Amino acid sequence: MTLRRIIAALACAATLIPPAGTLAAGSVGTPEQIAWVRRAASNFVAAELSGNGAGACAILNAPLRVTQHHRTCAQRWNTKLSMLLREPHSRAHLRRLQRAISSATVIVHDYIASINLPTPLMHGPNRFLWTENCWMLEG
Repeated sequence: MTLRRIIAALACAATLIPPAGTLAAGSVGTPEQIAWVRRAASNFVAAELSGNGAGACAILNAPLRVTQHHRTCAQRWNTKLSMLLREPHSRAHLRRLQRAISSATVIVHDYIASINLPTPLMHGPNRFLWTENCWMLEG
């Protein structure tokens, strides 16, 4: 990790340090790293709850944000979230997921992190990649 990345990570992480006692037992990584992963997961679920496709895309790793079939990431996610939020109990499920984030076990190893949630944030493992000076959700 370059000095520039370290400084950027520390500067951003300083605002995300959780209060004492909020780190889940078994989490691996620095408190700052764990807080970053939790913040990214929480922001993703918050975007889902509000039907904000652009907000969801802001958490996705760059390859997942590309335009496909003349539709931007935000357009695709707006459609997906619109359908999701019409399903019965979907908001309640997302709220439960949001609450679970604060105590979920986070494992950080080098530039890859995972958060142990009851259900996936997308289609597969809840895996994040440190890129663009923040944790981005991978597909």
